[in-house]
Amino acid sequence: MNTAVGKSDVAKGAGVVALSRLGALVEVVSQPAYVWMFGIAVYGVYTVLWAAVNTVSNVADLAITRALQRVIPQSRSEREVLAALKAALLLGVVPSIIVAALVMAFAGDLAALVNAGPREAADMRLAILIFAPGLPLWSFIELVTAAARARRAFGPEVRLRLFWEQCVRLVLAFGLFLAGWDTLALVTAHTASLFVTAILAVRLLARYYDVRAMWHTPFDGRISRHVFVTGISLLPINVVYRVLIDLPPLVINALIPGNAGAVASGLYGIARKVATIPQLLQQVFQYVLAPLTAAQAAVNRLAIEPLYAFATRLSTVVVLPMAAFLCLIGDRILWLFTPDAVAALPVLVVLVLGRAIETAIGPARPVIEMIGHRLLPTLNGVLTIGVWAAVTWWRVPIDGAVGMAWAVAAASVSNAFLPLAELTIAHGFRPFGWRFLLCVGLGLAGAAILMVADLGLAHARFYIELPAMFALMLGVIWLGLRFGLARSDRGALGSLGARIGLAPATPSS
Repeated sequence: MNTAVGKSDVAKGAGVVALSRLGALVEVVSQPAYVWMFGIAVYGVYTVLWAAVNTVSNVADLAITRALQRVIPQSRSEREVLAALKAALLLGVVPSIIVAALVMAFAGDLAALVNAGPREAADMRLAILIFAPGLPLWSFIELVTAAARARRAFGPEVRLRLFWEQCVRLVLAFGLFLAGWDTLALVTAHTASLFVTAILAVRLLARYYDVRAMWHTPFDGRISRHVFVTGISLLPINVVYRVLIDLPPLVINALIPGNAGAVASGLYGIARKVATIPQLLQQVFQYVLAPLTAAQAAVNRLAIEPLYAFATRLSTVVVLPMAAFLCLIGDRILWLFTPDAVAALPVLVVLVLGRAIETAIGPARPVIEMIGHRLLPTLNGVLTIGVWAAVTWWRVPIDGAVGMAWAVAAASVSNAFLPLAELTIAHGFRPFGWRFLLCVGLGLAGAAILMVADLGLAHARFYIELPAMFALMLGVIWLGLRFGLARSDRGALGSLGARIGLAPATPSS
C-alpha cells in the first residue's frame, strides 16, 4: 500500500492544501465584518468561547486525528485501514460528546468564569449552551478531514473549510445581524455552520472509505490499541499546538476583569487572525509532510530529508517578504476591523515575526511525530509549555497582550526547533545547505525592499499603498523563487511553476 514520494508529491499536495487553507484568508475578511456588526466586546466573548471549544476538543479527541496520519499510511491491508478508522471515530468523538454534555449541565457555573460587559454577561449561559454542541461536531470534522489526508487526498478541505464552514458562517451571522441579534448571533452562526459542515463530512468520508464495510468490520483489539497508544503519545504536542493558539485569549480574559477583559481578548484575537496568514505556509507543509513522511518511512527513510529541505526552502523564500508586508501595513489592516483595533499592532508584529521564524525552521514537528520515538512529542510538549508559561509569567503582568504575544512567539519557535534538533541528532538530518542560506538571503532582501518602498509610500492613500505594496511583495517573492530554488525544485512545482514563469512544465521529483 506504500509507494515512494518525491518533491513533486510535496509540491502538489502543498498547492492543494494551500487552497484549502485559504479559509484562513476568508477569516481575515470575515472577522472585520463581525467586529463592525457586533463590536469588539461581543467579538471578544466569541473568541474566548471558541478558544475554549478548540482547547477542550484537542484534549478530548485524544490526538486521534494525528494518529491517523501515522497509522493508515502504514497499514498493510484495507481491513486494517477500516478497523483503524472505526476505532478512531469511536475514540475521537465519544469523549467530546461526554464533555459537551457536562458543559451544558454546568453552563451557568462556567458562564460566571467569563469576563464580559453586563449586556454580554446576561446572555453568557445561553451562549455556552448553544456553543457546546460545536465540540463533538468539530471533533468529527477534524477526524474526517484527517482521514482524507491520510489517503493523500489534500483537496477535499477546499469545500469544507473554505466555502461551507467559513462562508456559511458569514452569511448566517449577517442574516442574524439584520434580524437584530447581538451577543448570541456569532455563537449561533458558528454552531450552525459546523452542523452543515459535519453533514458534508459524512459524504467526504464515504468518498474515500467504504463506510458500509467499515460498519461491518469487527473491532480489532490490536489495531485499536495501536491507534489509541499512537494518539496518546502525540497528545501532548497536539495540546501544545492548540494551547499556543487558543489558550492566550482565555488567559487574558481571566486576568483582566469585566468588559476590559472581553475587549483585550478581542484585540488579541484580531491580531492572531491576521498573523495566521504567514502561518498558512507552515500549516500547508505540516499537513502534507505528515502522511507523506509516514508513507516514505515504510519505503526509504533516507529520502525524507530532501523532502524536508525542499519544503523549507520553498516556505522560507515566501514567508520572509510576507511577514515584512504584514508588519509594515499592519496598522492599516487592523483599522479595517475597527479604528480601535490599531492598538493591537505591537501584538501583531510580535506574532508575525514568531511565525516567520517558526516557518523558516521547517516542518520538523510532523516528521518527528511520524518517524521518531513516541516519547519525543511528549518531551517537546512539556518543554514548549514550560517556555510559554515562563515567558507568560515574566512578561504578561508587565506588557499585557504584547507580553502574551512574546510568550506565544517564544514557544512557537521552541516547538519548531526541538524536533529539528532531535531529527539532527537521531536521524542525521542536515537540511540547511548553501541553497537554504541563499533563500534566507533573498527573503531578507525582499523584506528590505518592502521597507524602503513603505517609506516612499508613507503619505500615499491607503487604496494606493495597499495594492502597490501587495504587488511588490508578489514580485520579490517571485524573484526569490526564481533565483533561490534549484531547477529541480522549480520543476517540482509542475504546471503552476510553468504558468508563472518559474520552470518548464516537466515534473521532477
